[in-house]
Amino acid sequence: MNTKVTIAGVTLNNPVMTASGTFGSGMEYSDFVDLNRLGAVVTKGVASIPWPGNPTPRVAETYGGMLNAIGLQNPGIDVFVERDIPFLKRYDTKIIVNVCGKTVEDYLEVVERLGEEPVDMLEINVSCPNVKEGAIAFGQKPDSLYDITAQVKKKAKQPVIMKLSPNVTDITEMAKAAEAAGADALSMINTITGMKIDIHKRKFALANKTGGLSGPAIKPVAVRMVYQAAHAVKIPVIGMGGIGNAEDAIEFLLAGASAVAVGAMNFVNPYTTVEVVEGIEAYMERYGIEDVSELIGAVES
Repeated sequence: MNTKVTIAGVTLNNPVMTASGTFGSGMEYSDFVDLNRLGAVVTKGVASIPWPGNPTPRVAETYGGMLNAIGLQNPGIDVFVERDIPFLKRYDTKIIVNVCGKTVEDYLEVVERLGEEPVDMLEINVSCPNVKEGAIAFGQKPDSLYDITAQVKKKAKQPVIMKLSPNVTDITEMAKAAEAAGADALSMINTITGMKIDIHKRKFALANKTGGLSGPAIKPVAVRMVYQAAHAVKIPVIGMGGIGNAEDAIEFLLAGASAVAVGAMNFVNPYTTVEVVEGIEAYMERYGIEDVSELIGAVES
């Protein structure tokens, strides 16, 4: 039974990885999870300088999920290179670094710094607010997405995954723009913009007013977008959004995802990632599937 998948020339032991921002760089979870069992660890967003993030409160529970407005708090590239990469290199898993920034130059600085580091792929978070465009996310306009993808590709030494925002009218238009600019793979979906109001205090639950909705509530939207994107482009798609068990993960694979990422459910059950890996293996055994690639896009129309 072969669970290996190859994305942009990088072979993962299995198609299960972590979703950025929900797993740190693995240190916090290493007491619960054998990182050797994961196809890849996708790190929390890394910026060129430390980011303090948004004011609190910045997390709120919702029905079937959670809202967050963390604001990509992170210690910056220097700490990441010194502390996190050496930690992850101790494990037999691929390292995918999520890169964030407020300007194109911010992204390029991190991408160039990582060029000589032993990391396997870069995931570019284009849901960051583009300060030069009036805080519209890089991933909300096809032209902006094309531009940042093309510029990152010029500087990147590793394969580039563009993480697409679902907060758009047509996800296929965005997927095609990233592919045309040279992206090696896509990951989707990032969080859906949401809001919660405390009716007793008559105040917003988040200091930021709005936040990103993640968790089981967004899964049907995510599966639909992954299906659409996977059928619109020729590059691999990594699916995420509400995956809590192997059944959820297999749904994404059947929709056309080449790999999957577990996000919010890591907070609910820190063992989720490994349970998903084991569940996929059990499913393959049950149905006599020799190679996990047989599942990718295998939904019957």
